[in-house]
Amino acid sequence: MTYPDAIATAAAIRDGEVSAREVVTEAITRIEKHDSTLNAVVAQRFEEALAEAAGDLPDGPLRGVPILIKDLGAQVAGLPLTRGSRLWADNVAPVDSELVRRYRAAGMVVLGTSNSPELGKNASTEPLLHGPTRNPWATTHSSGGSSGGAATAVAADLVPVAHGNDGGGSLRIPAAACGLFGLKPSRGRVTSHPFATTLAAPLSVNHVVTRTVRDSALLLDLSCAPLPGDAFAAPTSATPFVHQTTAPRTGLRIGLVTRRADGGTVDPVVVDAARRAARACETLGHHVEEVTFPHDAEQMMSGFATLMGVSLLADVEHRLTELGRDLVENDLEPFTRLMLDHYRATMTPTQVYDAHVALQRAGWQLGTAFSRLDLLLTPTLPLPVPTLGVLDTSDPAVMWERGGDFSAFTAVANATGMPAMSVPCGVDHAGVPLGVHFIGDLGTEGTLLGLACQLEQALPWPLVAPAYA
Repeated sequence: MTYPDAIATAAAIRDGEVSAREVVTEAITRIEKHDSTLNAVVAQRFEEALAEAAGDLPDGPLRGVPILIKDLGAQVAGLPLTRGSRLWADNVAPVDSELVRRYRAAGMVVLGTSNSPELGKNASTEPLLHGPTRNPWATTHSSGGSSGGAATAVAADLVPVAHGNDGGGSLRIPAAACGLFGLKPSRGRVTSHPFATTLAAPLSVNHVVTRTVRDSALLLDLSCAPLPGDAFAAPTSATPFVHQTTAPRTGLRIGLVTRRADGGTVDPVVVDAARRAARACETLGHHVEEVTFPHDAEQMMSGFATLMGVSLLADVEHRLTELGRDLVENDLEPFTRLMLDHYRATMTPTQVYDAHVALQRAGWQLGTAFSRLDLLLTPTLPLPVPTLGVLDTSDPAVMWERGGDFSAFTAVANATGMPAMSVPCGVDHAGVPLGVHFIGDLGTEGTLLGLACQLEQALPWPLVAPAYA
């Protein structure tokens, strides 16, 4: 009783082929069978989910479809919200976040929460609190981060779709690592309520990892309405995103970027994947030319790090105030503690102001590309997916050296607020998936989704990791 995606699952329930309770039961069975190895799910509400599935679910377009919510950036009432950190190990969410309410209104059934690195500060999901999440394509390898638990769960067919979020590549990196489709929407497209911040929120946005493009488009339609009072919202679309996936589309002007803006290493295997995608785009009737990134990477990353740093400071200080105590030795992982101490010692109000200016400048700089191009195409990751332990937060020196490498192509879309997506495109020498990455101007999710749907037909990818199919 396996269906290709969430839309097909909902159709089977709607047509009476299977009941919502049977679908949820099957998902729970697969989690119980496989997750002791994969470690994607960190908290569960199986009894409640079964009761909901057997009851009167809202008659939405995804009625009865199970979903996991990431243990960071969203919350499920009554479940732990640990953020992958020992400092929040006993924290419990009092209410659903607005996004979870919208999923429930669409008829979805929340099974639990998925693993995340501590506070999302790693491109691999290996928190000391919950342990590492394994890649279902090769369990010796990383599932990516920070939505690694979500990606593993979908790629192993534990659930058809899973929530995640993306502050530097945290949806797109795991999607690439696990052979999935991952869209980071435009800044302001999806509300962050109740997590209000004017610092990290401009960088991060919620959405899902999916096996098919149409699932991502439908979930975006269901979640994208601005909440009254949101500080900013992306440009609205007159046509539902799910309809834009099938709209005829030719003649896109695509710039192929194979060199990092910071001059760092790019492995030939990921460049080959990007060139393969470029040839497919040309076959589909689009125009591709090689270009370079126009933005100042050093200035952008400095501003990016500052905003992430001040957000970390605020999060930890608020949590300590809530607990009524000082920080103790094992509250935070060594790398997180290093960052905290660094920003405590160096952060100034001028730096915070300058960081916002730097990101706006990066947006203007990258925007010059879209005066003559519709999209930019890059590898998603500059290097093949690493084995577990390469990004080891217990070794701050290693993280300081390697931690930024894996977001070298993705972070610019967070800094500028532009939408971007990772599309599966083959495997590396170890048989682990590769992803290719497209960036569009603000509000162009429809263009991205339309092209992704074309590539889904031209370069089809396995919907589930082979060992779990």
